[in-house]
Amino acid sequence: MEANAPDKPMRLLVTGGSGFIGTNLVAHFIAQGTELINLDWNPPLDPAQRPWWRECDIMDEQAMQALFTEFKPTHVVHLAARADTDEPDDIDAYQQNHEGTRRLLRVVNATPSVERIVVTSTQFVCEAGYQPKHDLDFKPFTLYGETKRLTEMATREAGLRCCWTIIRPTTIWGPWSLRYRDVMFKVMRKGLYFHPSKRKVVRSYGYVGNVVWQIDRILRLPAADMDKRVFYVGDQPFDLRIWVDAISRRLTGRPVRYIPTWLVRSMALGGDVLKLVGIGFPITSGRFRSMTSDYITPMDRTIAALGEAPWTLEAGVDAMVRWYDNGSERIVAHTLKDVRQKPKRP
Repeated sequence: MEANAPDKPMRLLVTGGSGFIGTNLVAHFIAQGTELINLDWNPPLDPAQRPWWRECDIMDEQAMQALFTEFKPTHVVHLAARADTDEPDDIDAYQQNHEGTRRLLRVVNATPSVERIVVTSTQFVCEAGYQPKHDLDFKPFTLYGETKRLTEMATREAGLRCCWTIIRPTTIWGPWSLRYRDVMFKVMRKGLYFHPSKRKVVRSYGYVGNVVWQIDRILRLPAADMDKRVFYVGDQPFDLRIWVDAISRRLTGRPVRYIPTWLVRSMALGGDVLKLVGIGFPITSGRFRSMTSDYITPMDRTIAALGEAPWTLEAGVDAMVRWYDNGSERIVAHTLKDVRQKPKRP
């Protein structure tokens, strides 16, 4: 295992670089002059990043190997995944998460140039309120979380010869997040957002600029300090009311408005019904629980190893509002692709 020498240029390969976190990560390393490519089956959200994009499905091991052999990356950041929690029953709907990771890791092992890989998991390998006692203490509560547990186990069992690090992002927000654009910023700008109750709710969120900074640190710190480590990435837990109020004041010039909890719960039940018939609604029962339940992940180990991330909450809000106001309405979300094998007709 080789530490990255200061004078040795990094050749970075990012999987899933066309998504929310990936768009920010790719922009960060392009600005640094890093040689990189983005492997994704979707085109970049930011059209300016198309020169660095290579269309590729991580379920296609042969195509991945060809791109790895051609590019000869020294560092890999694996972000590609299906990240929603909409599928309640069929784990095969998420097979690009765990099976895609297994195929990627075989390619990494077959590519001698690779010195390091960062594999993305999620905080949802444990349910809200559960504090893991060690890195193998899992308690997922969704199929998505279970597939990320399988992703972590696949990484441990792959016999990687390079340095590997697993990251567990918290709830990440910031520029290029189309989810927050659609379910929060648009609603708030129209004056239609009401926060459920004034009760204090503490949650682990993360500004995307800080997550990018943390990934950069993992790629550059001595390999001996990063190998076989697991880090939650994001910010220290905070009172959700402070975050929502900062966004409201920046977007509308007014403090956030509150609404009785019982009323939001009723609206969420209505949102569940609309979702069943394919109609989008800003609030569902899942989002209601997210807004009214504590969800705290341990960040002390991350800060001790990587240092304090640079972005403040206020600076992050300013950056996201600038992005929102600068043509974000023209960005079209990627269409979810079903990777399940369809049975052949006789």
